[in-house]
Amino acid sequence: MNIFVLLKQVPDTESKIRISPDRNNIEKNDFKWIISPYDEFALEEALRTKEALKAGTVTVLTVGPDRAVEALRTALAMGADNAMHVKTESDNLDTFLVSRALAEVLKKENPDFILTGKQAVDDDQAAVFGYVAEFLNVPSVSGAIKYEVAPDRKSVKAYKEVEGGAKHVIEMPFPCLVAFTKGLNTPRYASLPGIMKAKKKEIKGATLADLGLASIEPTVKDSDYQLPPERQAGKKIPGDGATQARELVRLLREEAKVI
Repeated sequence: MNIFVLLKQVPDTESKIRISPDRNNIEKNDFKWIISPYDEFALEEALRTKEALKAGTVTVLTVGPDRAVEALRTALAMGADNAMHVKTESDNLDTFLVSRALAEVLKKENPDFILTGKQAVDDDQAAVFGYVAEFLNVPSVSGAIKYEVAPDRKSVKAYKEVEGGAKHVIEMPFPCLVAFTKGLNTPRYASLPGIMKAKKKEIKGATLADLGLASIEPTVKDSDYQLPPERQAGKKIPGDGATQARELVRLLREEAKVI
């Protein structure tokens, strides 16, 4: 089975955010970069599928600048067989262009099964999986918590939770795309031998021009970034319980004006 995993390199969630001087982006020079956690879940599922079937290959694919290769090396160290990188001059591409680039590569590679996270933890758009599936004209499901490959390896059942505690079970023929949510597994760590082997593995590269997308401009551009306002200091009300209650009601009525 030819399995592809779509990865995105994102800032570590503990990174301190600073807005760039032009307010159209954030300063990224000091970030620690990681694989988006939802994509790590997808990678772990891909590796487990290959192990369970005792056949097939797992290829990781990403779009981004030179530093995105680090995410691919990490995935190779975890056990992926191959890696592909669509190199861009910047990471300020919109969802549409990133998805087009991913889809153009996938059209050439003819994967049976495409796995990814339901969203990236930097922009939280949760849109790439749907765009890619549409460009490829394949069925897809997002927010999956579990899946089962059919014994004949021609279809997959994906399970997702919905409101009220119910579950949807969606059966799709291959090729198809499944986007995973968190909590369905614990991604493995890269082993030392895996890290050493990953350093020597070839990463196939391509550019937007190679894919016929050089002339396409992003249709969405970010601007006017702002940090959320700082929280005001809390206020302590002295006195006994009755005094505090009276003062609290007065403050809610006269200052907060919520009653």
